[in-house]
Amino acid sequence: MSPAPDAEQLPLLIVVLGTCDTKLQELLHLRNQILLYAEAATVLLVDVGRNAVTDPAISISQKDLLKQYPPSTDPELSTIPRNRLTEMMADCATAYLQELHSEKSIHAVVSLGGSSGTSLTSAAMRRALPFLMPKLIVSTVASGDTAPHVGETDITLMYSIVDIAGSNHILNAVLDNAAGAIVGMARAYQRRLTSSKADEAGEKKKKKKRVGITMFGVTTPGVDTIRHHLTSTHNDYEIYVFHATGHGGRAMERLVTSNALDAIIDLTTTEIADDIVGGVMSAGPHRLEAAAKAGIPQVISLGACDMVNFGPRQTLPAKFVDEGRNVYEHNASVTLVRTNEEECRRIGNFIAGKLVEFAKRPELVE
Repeated sequence: MSPAPDAEQLPLLIVVLGTCDTKLQELLHLRNQILLYAEAATVLLVDVGRNAVTDPAISISQKDLLKQYPPSTDPELSTIPRNRLTEMMADCATAYLQELHSEKSIHAVVSLGGSSGTSLTSAAMRRALPFLMPKLIVSTVASGDTAPHVGETDITLMYSIVDIAGSNHILNAVLDNAAGAIVGMARAYQRRLTSSKADEAGEKKKKKKRVGITMFGVTTPGVDTIRHHLTSTHNDYEIYVFHATGHGGRAMERLVTSNALDAIIDLTTTEIADDIVGGVMSAGPHRLEAAAKAGIPQVISLGACDMVNFGPRQTLPAKFVDEGRNVYEHNASVTLVRTNEEECRRIGNFIAGKLVEFAKRPELVE
């Protein structure tokens, strides 16, 4: 990678998303702290709240957002249910971020909020922003089940400790940490962008073939052998290992769709077992579709399809115990259940069906 210009001397563009009708004081504090750590930064404060708010620090008002990216219907914002409002404003924020990202170099996006605010802004970040662009949310729900917010993306959540309501020593310190974190992440991201552009302007290096491999604990020895073989006998392979926890499979499929992977070794398809049997590590019903649609080389195996993943032992559905299934407590958080013959048949049909339906050249499926 070529040396990059000093990132400290380059201006940053950081977007702050938030509901200004309920969190204006906190959003302004976060904005001011960002400018304290990066004086030359451009900080765009975008209001995604229910009620319009006027403040000179707001860059994109709620009214501007709705005018530029109008929803399909024209509801009365003061009366629509909160869940519908959250979906609608998330759509507007998504459209705004997508357009801004296509026109300018955004270096980071940061937000703060409770459960609704986190749901709204995380949806916009997931849909609009690419992997590796810094995304940070200070949230009251960062210490619970974060799967609905993070999904398969690289959103960073920071727990607020106290509720995001007003000004106090603890909250201000958390927001100060968040400002420092997002500025640091933005500078790192900016440096990578600048270095990449410098490389493109100079001599182009031969790109390595990017291979994705799925892995679980029981398939780790096999994955390690494959990885060692590819990297020790070839100089032009870069290996990306995905933990097959549901989100790992989704992340891999998303990278394939983004043309960020050139080949797949799907050694661990256990997420399909979870989807069929009802485990907690399903990657959803669209697993195996991306690589087939893209037409890239892929090898598919049945790693860890002999088990379904559940949470702590006490959360295991009673039917599996009643059926006399082989149950194994992997650790305090993960309990495994052996798949039966009928479930294994359905897993095989799922895999074959996806390849037949989505492969660009099904005659090459063996």
